[in-house]
Amino acid sequence: VTQQALVSGNAWPGLVTPQVGRTIAACKRWAYTRGSFMTERLWRGCLTRRGAVRAVAGFLAGSPLIRAQQDPFRDHSRVPGLGELKTTFDFEPVAYAKLPRYTYDYTSYGADGEFTLRRNREAFDWVDLAPRPLAAGGRPVSTGVEVLGTRLEYPIMVAPSAAHAALHPEAEVATCAGCAAASNTVLISSGVASLSFDKIAASTKAPLWYQLYPSRNMDDNRKLLDVVQSSGAKAIVVTVDQQAPVSERIQHDRNLQRPPGGGGGRPAAGLNLYGVWKMFDELRAFVRLPILIKGVMTAEDARLAVEHGLNGVYVSNHGGRSVDYEESPLEVLPEVVDAVKGRVPVLVDGGFRRGADILKALALGAAAVAVCRPQRWGLAAYGGAGVQRVFEILQAEFRLAMAATGRTSIASIDGSIVRTYFP
Repeated sequence: VTQQALVSGNAWPGLVTPQVGRTIAACKRWAYTRGSFMTERLWRGCLTRRGAVRAVAGFLAGSPLIRAQQDPFRDHSRVPGLGELKTTFDFEPVAYAKLPRYTYDYTSYGADGEFTLRRNREAFDWVDLAPRPLAAGGRPVSTGVEVLGTRLEYPIMVAPSAAHAALHPEAEVATCAGCAAASNTVLISSGVASLSFDKIAASTKAPLWYQLYPSRNMDDNRKLLDVVQSSGAKAIVVTVDQQAPVSERIQHDRNLQRPPGGGGGRPAAGLNLYGVWKMFDELRAFVRLPILIKGVMTAEDARLAVEHGLNGVYVSNHGGRSVDYEESPLEVLPEVVDAVKGRVPVLVDGGFRRGADILKALALGAAAVAVCRPQRWGLAAYGGAGVQRVFEILQAEFRLAMAATGRTSIASIDGSIVRTYFP
């Protein structure tokens, strides 16, 4: 009866006292309020068509099956520890993850369609090593060598390259620190380095060479090289192939961001505007250090360099950046070595990534090898410690390759340990 009275308020009206009436009214208000609240919640939680589409789109965008949140070129979701990197190739994805696209591509690009860039690496597949581990007779491997008066613990140097500050705040100072820690690896400091040569030299006790982009004004060359010589350089490397074509990769990057410093133009013709050999004759008048010519790719130019009294020949196609559809330096190295006939040392760069690559070049007659891009990857990825690790890896691989071919000293490396299949 009481339940019925509470619901209708009409049953047995004699039982509905004023107190009970107030209770009934309160229950009615609670039921109405609770019902309205639940209705509001249901309405707000109802899935509209727009919300449904939004939910499905979010699910698809985050699906690992279509890799919507990943860079398809590199997986750089976690930066590895330095000790995890086992080859020089391992440094490139870390550098890629840390650098702006234009800066990364400046290090990586080749001329035009980059055929020469690819050929520089492919050439190493055309040279096989002939293992002779028993020839070492248990003797320890010695890797030291002297090149133009500079003592090298390994026949490995750092090729000249520009603007290290774009890769790391400490620029060439960090590069030098890494080189010094890696058995005093020699840096050939670029003529377009981020820091002046005297500042770079003051930061390290490791030996330094200097690379010159010569000016047509010989007085400018004299002033610059006076500072370089007084700062302790051990040799001068003169680049003669600095007319680089426009890189297609860099031109495409202009659609993504504005190049630092406005870049993207074609460099001046440089040495092509006046006689190269006349310039070397004039340099010799005031340079007291060994002079090498960098950019030689033929036996004819190598012979001319020796005839004009230069102290060394540096075989290079500017890392595939000078002109497309060139041969690789490794391919032309034997003919250059044959042309100079041991009168001057021959250096080479271009695509070196492994210790075995370095051994192949020495077997074909090179006195030393210069490495460029792996050093830049190491600098961009981990600073000076990255540079050090890059060269430690190369040095360890080189020693193993020497031991596998039965060579226990640099002087014992010769053509008998390689088989070539150049096209």
